[in-house]
Amino acid sequence: MLVGTQVLGATGVGLAAVTPLVAAAMTDSPVVAGLAQTGTVVGAAVFALPVAALAARRGRRPALLFGYGAGAVGAALAVAAVTTGSWPGLVGAMVLFGGGLAANLAARYAAADLAPPAQRARAVATLLWVVTVGAVAGPNLAGPADALAAALGLTEGTGPFLAAAVVFAAAAVGVLAGLRPDPLDLASTAGHADQPVHHPVPPAAHDHLQPGPPVRVRRAGVWRRLDATGRLALAGVATSHLAMVGLMSMTPVHMGHGSASLTVVGVVVSVHVAAMYAASPLFGWMADRLGRVPVLAVGAALVVAGASISGMAPATDAPQLAAGLTVLGFGWSAALVAGSALLTESVPAQLRPAAQGLADLCMNIGGVLGGVLAGAVVTVWSYGALGLVVGFSALPLLVMCMAANPRPAG
Repeated sequence: MLVGTQVLGATGVGLAAVTPLVAAAMTDSPVVAGLAQTGTVVGAAVFALPVAALAARRGRRPALLFGYGAGAVGAALAVAAVTTGSWPGLVGAMVLFGGGLAANLAARYAAADLAPPAQRARAVATLLWVVTVGAVAGPNLAGPADALAAALGLTEGTGPFLAAAVVFAAAAVGVLAGLRPDPLDLASTAGHADQPVHHPVPPAAHDHLQPGPPVRVRRAGVWRRLDATGRLALAGVATSHLAMVGLMSMTPVHMGHGSASLTVVGVVVSVHVAAMYAASPLFGWMADRLGRVPVLAVGAALVVAGASISGMAPATDAPQLAAGLTVLGFGWSAALVAGSALLTESVPAQLRPAAQGLADLCMNIGGVLGGVLAGAVVTVWSYGALGLVVGFSALPLLVMCMAANPRPAG
């Protein structure tokens, strides 16, 4: 059921790929187009904590239902905004639309709840891998959806958002009807719920928590209760996402300076997106067999390598840029899979929703900062300088992983 709803949710998010084009057509302003696109990421950050808080109070099912429901409402409001020609309304709708993205991110933790400790990373990786289906299907369904909307007499540009509302609603129905019993309830009652395989949580972290339902903790309290390994996991997820968004967002601009066609740019970006998700089962298997921290270190090293390869590429060298973004996508995948599994087992089951919500908040804020800072670096210096900055930003994570000296897997 998680796999099915994840495909639907990813398809809904993929349908929103046309948002910058629709916004630009409405206003003829690249700035507004960028704001509309950023709205989804901002929304994912805004919804990360409410989704986590709801999971702590009620369980995974109501939390995912809330996120997908918000995404469906946001998509419906986007239809209204495009119909009326209101670009502020479209930007606001896309923030609400980000609830669907937040639910898709949170679903990987539900998979971790359902998996035995020795298979947590592979469960997370499976949920990421199926995103590939939606990431490919969503943008390709945008054209037919808009043609259908036009046939129904609706305004041009509304079709993708209408389709997104439908698939988000279907994901919400699937969660409500089929995700039973609640994954977090199973994790809280399972005998292995608080027994990590690669990292022992200090007894002091558990002494005050008896088995039972999740508890609500303030963000600062969650950070204080994370030990060094939990903080490393959070840093790994946030850093890799910041680096990935920063470099990916400026690569089309860099290629545009070399007069690359939209087709060539699309191929490079598609290869990068495929690398982000398609290799996740491999990294899940590695994290379960070799340990979370070693694979997190691999992710950091791949981010550094990808940034270096891309940063040294001329604007006219699409193959080298594609290679660099592919390596960067692999690094993001390895860091997200290993970091999510490591964070899950670094805290007792009662604290997991709060810790995971904090991780997704940091991840999405990192994405927003990555896009903003990357634009500033390219504007002031160059794309090559951006590659250098991104590469150096991941080096501390690599050093911390190497210094962590994790226990061997098994």
